[in-house]
Amino acid sequence: MRFTCIVAALALSAVAASAAAQGQWPNKPIKLIVPFPAGSATDTISRILGNSVSQAVGQTVVVENKAGADGAIAGAEVAKALPDGYTLLMATNSPIAVVPAMRKAPPYDPVVDFTPITDVGRYTFFLFANAGVPAKTFGELIAYAKANPGKLAYATGNTTGIVSFAQMNALAGVQMLHVPYKGEPAAVTDLIGGRVQLIWATPTTGLAYVKEGKLRALVTSLKQRSPILPDVPTIAEAGLPKFSILSWAALYGPGKMPKDLTDRINKEFVAAMKRPDVIAGMDKQAFIMNPSTPEELAAFTREQIDEYRRITRASGMQPE
Repeated sequence: MRFTCIVAALALSAVAASAAAQGQWPNKPIKLIVPFPAGSATDTISRILGNSVSQAVGQTVVVENKAGADGAIAGAEVAKALPDGYTLLMATNSPIAVVPAMRKAPPYDPVVDFTPITDVGRYTFFLFANAGVPAKTFGELIAYAKANPGKLAYATGNTTGIVSFAQMNALAGVQMLHVPYKGEPAAVTDLIGGRVQLIWATPTTGLAYVKEGKLRALVTSLKQRSPILPDVPTIAEAGLPKFSILSWAALYGPGKMPKDLTDRINKEFVAAMKRPDVIAGMDKQAFIMNPSTPEELAAFTREQIDEYRRITRASGMQPE
């Protein structure tokens, strides 16, 4: 009898704590952990959203950049945090879907150790080439790469770049030298300097240099052309219709966050994504917003984990 009373008391305490957390949140600054460096696309969209949420809830959303290990450093930090709504992860497909596909022992379980809050949207990626590369089209690039195996070096600043080149190279039957970086900004700097010749990257880091004539955009990974560079064909139009890399961002909390708290945070971030200033800011980044319910994000997360595992194996990548 005493044991039953204790269990009941604990259950009531948990319910009360959950309700209190939901009702009081937020009563202090919120940390939004970003798995990439300042100046990256994920950093930029996080600051746009964080600023809007800050104004709405009356507490500062502090963006903290925890770059490295393909997003696993940031992911591990959030996975170990208290599920109180004050530590959130602006995740991408990198820490959630690619790290588990590429590592034999990832530092977290992407399903168990995170609470899905809302989908945020889709990145636009372009294949950028240094202006000195003797190819003005994607077809010419592939022909040059086949005639000069191993001569071209490509940079990657995230796992989207890694798996994009892996799939592209496998489908096109070309060999290139991989030069990894911790983030897009440093990689694009070396691309402009000619130390590497190619990168799959976002307009956040590459678009200005296209306009200056220092880089050339050959294709986009989107299924349709981007309004930001409408003359650049899709990779399917350019000859690789089986290319299937999807790059996305979504908001997660630590595992086991109370549902009412999760719903409250979802409400604030979804509302922010509908504000005109946020929409305008995201449009400048060619970022396509796609807010969702926590349940929809949970289903999408499982689909993407399976899909990236399939893509990496089909491209010949094995877990390390």
